[in-house]
Amino acid sequence: MEFLDPRHLIETFGYIGLFVIVFAESGLFFGFFLPGDSLLLTAGLFASNGVLDERLLLPIVFVAAVLGDNVGYWFGRKTGPPLFKREKSLLFRPKNLEAARNFYEKHGGKTIILARFMPFIRTFAPIVAGAVDMNYRSFMLYNLAGAFLWGIGVTMAGFLLGRMFAPEVLDRYFLIIVVVVVLLSVLPTALHLWKENGPSLLARLRGRPAPADD
Repeated sequence: MEFLDPRHLIETFGYIGLFVIVFAESGLFFGFFLPGDSLLLTAGLFASNGVLDERLLLPIVFVAAVLGDNVGYWFGRKTGPPLFKREKSLLFRPKNLEAARNFYEKHGGKTIILARFMPFIRTFAPIVAGAVDMNYRSFMLYNLAGAFLWGIGVTMAGFLLGRMFAPEVLDRYFLIIVVVVVLLSVLPTALHLWKENGPSLLARLRGRPAPADD
């Protein structure tokens, strides 16, 4: 779909479009379908060719990512607890909120950072953090770290790729390059999640009790 094509979005809406999309995907419910990773990578490629100014691009991306997560956090903080009090709801039950709270108490910090590299999950991670009343100072610390590693990191990856290859090569293999870089950005998080949850998941699939935590 052209309206989700990163090149079309940047060429049409420029810096304002970049800010809005990164902001929305970072913490608004409806932003989960937006092309965050590929958009940042494409923006970096454009910056390497002088279409965008990296001195302006990088601060815009970072601020949008931080503010988006903040809005998601406060949205979850205000609306989460009332939703989870609905006993008959399929998803929004007190026991689900308690389970999420326990998870964030144990893994909250790294969840906020790792979620940045997982499409869909990064949209809802700050909302859940707010709903379970994660300490705001801790949230902000990991929010800043995640925004830097994801927003600046993926954008700079595109910038460096643009400096390494000729424009005609980038144009010919643009889609392949985007897919490869996005997969590489997701890979460390996916491996970490598998290391944490893989054994218990396999045990459940085999009908065996999940292994106890050390």
